[in-house]
Amino acid sequence: MNWNSTEFIWLDWLVLTVGVIAIVWAVYRAIKKDQEKMKGADSQDYLFGKGEPWYIIGAAIFAANIGSEHLVGLAGTGAKDGVGMAHWEMQGWMILILGWLFVPFYQLLNNKMGKIITMPDFLKFRYTQRTGSWLSIITLIAYVLTKVSVTAFTGGIFFEYLLGLPFWWGAIGLIFITAIFTVFGGMKGVMTLSAIQTPILIIGSFLVLFLGLNMLGDGSISEGWSQMMAVCNAAHDGFGTTHMFHTDPADPMYPQFPGYVVFLGASIIGFWYWCTDQHIVQRVLGQTKGEDNRKVMARARRGTIAAGYFKLLPVFMFLIPGMVAFALSQKTGSNIVMDITNTHDTDGAFAMMVKNILPAGVKGIVTIGFICALVASLAAFFNSCATLFTEDFYKPMKKGMSESHYVMVGRIATVVVVLLGLAWMPIMMNMGNLYSYLQDIQSLIAPAMVAVFTLGIFSKRITPKAGEWGLIGGFLIGMLRLLTNVLTDSGKAVMDGSFWECTSWFWQTNWLIFEVWLLVFIVIMMYVVSMFTAKPTSEQIAAITFTGDYKKAIRESWNMWDVIATLGVVVLCALFYAYFW
Repeated sequence: MNWNSTEFIWLDWLVLTVGVIAIVWAVYRAIKKDQEKMKGADSQDYLFGKGEPWYIIGAAIFAANIGSEHLVGLAGTGAKDGVGMAHWEMQGWMILILGWLFVPFYQLLNNKMGKIITMPDFLKFRYTQRTGSWLSIITLIAYVLTKVSVTAFTGGIFFEYLLGLPFWWGAIGLIFITAIFTVFGGMKGVMTLSAIQTPILIIGSFLVLFLGLNMLGDGSISEGWSQMMAVCNAAHDGFGTTHMFHTDPADPMYPQFPGYVVFLGASIIGFWYWCTDQHIVQRVLGQTKGEDNRKVMARARRGTIAAGYFKLLPVFMFLIPGMVAFALSQKTGSNIVMDITNTHDTDGAFAMMVKNILPAGVKGIVTIGFICALVASLAAFFNSCATLFTEDFYKPMKKGMSESHYVMVGRIATVVVVLLGLAWMPIMMNMGNLYSYLQDIQSLIAPAMVAVFTLGIFSKRITPKAGEWGLIGGFLIGMLRLLTNVLTDSGKAVMDGSFWECTSWFWQTNWLIFEVWLLVFIVIMMYVVSMFTAKPTSEQIAAITFTGDYKKAIRESWNMWDVIATLGVVVLCALFYAYFW
């Protein structure tokens, strides 16, 4: 048997088949146990959840972050642009802000409301009912643009390059499999899949990295690293792709990542994602009813510190293997065939590495992990879509209907979101590398979120109407820019007519610079609106005001080891920046 075959052989298919059967059985057992456990449970206790240990919180944050875009998009951007997009992944330091700064405010509101808050809850309480509802609308639209379409695209690419399936068969097949899984598996099934996928992804990805470097270095990993750096340094007309910052206007990457503004732009997106996104925040707020605030904040903070260390891994798991794939494609006699001028091919970089680098049998195991990641990622969004639409829109309009009716409406809403996501895919496929596209979309949504959440927590002067205007106005401006991106090929097309000439400042401005100025505009607008609208109520102010006792509880929730561990994350991030400066 050829253990180093670059094709799927019978052993890989056997491993894949047995693995899928074992996972179906494990998920079924987990669901049955959960159903028995929840019989007779108090619903309030169920909603509060329980306080998981800090290391479980850290792992849960990491698992929640690793999505389909990493499997395809991050490796693809590594093959195409090297470490140019590493700013968006080297954000362990940003997760620390959630634990040290935001958790105390969220926990204070938990105390006020007597339940675990959601992000729409926060906006409805701090601003207006409409502000919270708009957050749900924005989330659903974001699912169409960045979740359903991206995950389906990822599945299509992965199955095309790894298994040889036609692209659309893989994309639609993934959605069909996930739909069946979502109906029978529910949220417990998603959590079980996440637990299975994480160790397989980590081990499999590092196997790809080390075996790829070993192949590149003809049996030496260190020599492989040197070869990769040399090849990538010579790329892009000699300007190289091993630099985090591109300051020379002649550099081919300068128009996409101009100078040092890239760090600021990445930080705005990171601030929104790590500190205010429900997907992440819900992982740190679990607690038993009436639990001491010190314990809750200490556990959450240590969980975010652990996640900060985990967050150092994806660059080495996905982005650098993409760079290795590019270096191998330039090596005479290598079986990694890739044309980096073709965006579609760079997005297939990781699947090609799995296919060509891993030995027989291991390929099958790693493929199981990737299928779990794709299904779990998409199933989580399906569940969120159904919940968002039913709870925030349909139930208030149609009260008193049966629970089965609400479930059916949620599923119909999910089907609509999926169809819209599939309809958007052909447009998305013409908007550049997958990971670049994803960050471009997020750069249009993040500024409004950052402004509204940050000012809502840290400024008592911001009025309820200002928050409403900031969220809705900022989002609409972002969507207008997205429309111009589609019409003008992201500002690269030649547009004739006085209208396009007069508005070139809007649609031709670099995406990162546009993001920064959009945030500045929203902040100024919110302060101006606050000057002419009614002030927040005393209850709204109390929800963001620390009493003396609460400040004491915050101080007693951390110790010297928390500070040392926090500095460790910051130092490791700084060392990465220093090496790839």
